[in-house]
Amino acid sequence: MNFWLFKSEPDTWGWDAQVAKGAVGEEWHGVRNYLARNNMRAMKLGDRGFFYHSNIGKAVVGIVEVCRESAPDSTTDDPRWDCVWIRALRPLPRPVTLETCKHAPGLEKMALVTCPRLSVQPVTPEEWRIVCALGGIADAP
Repeated sequence: MNFWLFKSEPDTWGWDAQVAKGAVGEEWHGVRNYLARNNMRAMKLGDRGFFYHSNIGKAVVGIVEVCRESAPDSTTDDPRWDCVWIRALRPLPRPVTLETCKHAPGLEKMALVTCPRLSVQPVTPEEWRIVCALGGIADAP
């Protein structure tokens, strides 16, 4: 299993909207960055991700799962753009802010800290463990 981070502006698509989609999940469409697209192309069913509220809140607020692998983005006819589907698994009991990540030991090289504008990012297993612990989840895979 691999780990990822999905960034969304909560006033456009927030955690509550993702949760409302239930087990079916939602297409993570509209990504127009080649590196972010390539990250989605590398995802496999069952991979886990952090759901991150950007701009407003700037915090990891929940855990999602990839429920459909990369396929053409339905919001464009341009064949260059793909996306995955994700579904909400659980909220973090304590949101983990960007500021917390910047100062937490072991997260110095996390993409969220070093490349904060990238909308879909890889997360290492150690970063995953640290952020989950900071968020109040000790049993996350």
